[in-house]
Amino acid sequence: MIFEHFAINVKDINGVVDWYCSHLGLTIDNQQKEAPFMTFLADSTGRVVVEFYTREDELAEDFSNRHPLTFHVAFVSGNAEEDKQRLLLAGASFFEEVFKDDGSHLVMLRDPWGLPLQLCQRTVKFP
Repeated sequence: MIFEHFAINVKDINGVVDWYCSHLGLTIDNQQKEAPFMTFLADSTGRVVVEFYTREDELAEDFSNRHPLTFHVAFVSGNAEEDKQRLLLAGASFFEEVFKDDGSHLVMLRDPWGLPLQLCQRTVKFP
């Protein structure tokens, strides 16, 4: 099996999609123009990684009330400190950061809607 994507029901589909495209460099790969507005976003490699949608008949989680270790969306960062500062200016909020013994720098933020977002500047990259 190959992982395809992670899907998240959000209240503000247009705002979320615009923010992730504008500030994390994701691009819209496929988008449904009517409810539930399923929108698949691809990373800089062109691989679809996340789907955002809005289903009013289902609960859209209040992410700000969940600990980021319950779940989070993580992105590789070449410079976690610079990306942290840039995203904070774009409306993200800071949760915590970890400097690992191997030199890796992990930053946990929340996007403007409270969704946990991690920046991973790893010394040893995942394959």
